[in-house]
Amino acid sequence: MPDLSFSQYSLVYNAFSFAFAAMFAAFIYFVLVRQQVSPELRNALTMSSLVVAVAGYHYLRIFESWQSAYTLLNGVYTHTATNPAFNDAYRYIDWLLTVPLLVAELVAVLGLKRAISINLTARLAGAAALMVILGYPGEIATDNGARLLWGVLSTLPFLYIVYTLYTEFNSAVARQPASAQPLFRWARLLLFATWGFYPIVYSLKYLGGYNANVLVAVQIGYCIADVIAKAGFGVLIYQIARAKGVELQSTGAADVAAAIA
Repeated sequence: MPDLSFSQYSLVYNAFSFAFAAMFAAFIYFVLVRQQVSPELRNALTMSSLVVAVAGYHYLRIFESWQSAYTLLNGVYTHTATNPAFNDAYRYIDWLLTVPLLVAELVAVLGLKRAISINLTARLAGAAALMVILGYPGEIATDNGARLLWGVLSTLPFLYIVYTLYTEFNSAVARQPASAQPLFRWARLLLFATWGFYPIVYSLKYLGGYNANVLVAVQIGYCIADVIAKAGFGVLIYQIARAKGVELQSTGAADVAAAIA
């Protein structure tokens, strides 16, 4: 691990603190607003709560690992033989749990028939878990050939997720209330935009550019991407559920008025 200046170390230290606080705050928010959505859509908010709770716990562990990995010597943060290595594998444990939940909450808020929802969730969540599992051997590989191989293999489930979300997902969104449809498209775009950051980081070690500046940029980038992909995505899920609830209430009121008339 490269030596870091005080400012470089502090930037990452504060980024981890920010990510942990954001996940903790998001968890409280999702728990409090869960009762504001229709009962049939509350599972989506439950999943949003689980995502940020799991992510918050792992950011606490990442924060602790970062602290123990470096020692301040003569104004420079350095990693010595007596320090444990910074354990970035916590991220993969986190992703293995949260990435499948992210696609599951997106399916849950669609409000599809039970059999269709279970089938779609199983396929997308399974592909998401496989994507993370296949990426980890490449992350820890020291050989560029092995890293490239596992990187390509982990891309295949990702391509399947993209294909599914632009085919079956499109047809399901077309049947959603008009006010919720743009939010669904934003949610899908948010997933792809944040997930797209991870392959870039993955390739840095393969390209041989993992120095102090890159290490700092990667860790801060991961924090930003995780907060947007988990806390930000959960807020979008809540907005979708609220929009659908308002639409259902309007439809129900109109039906009652028509029956009275």
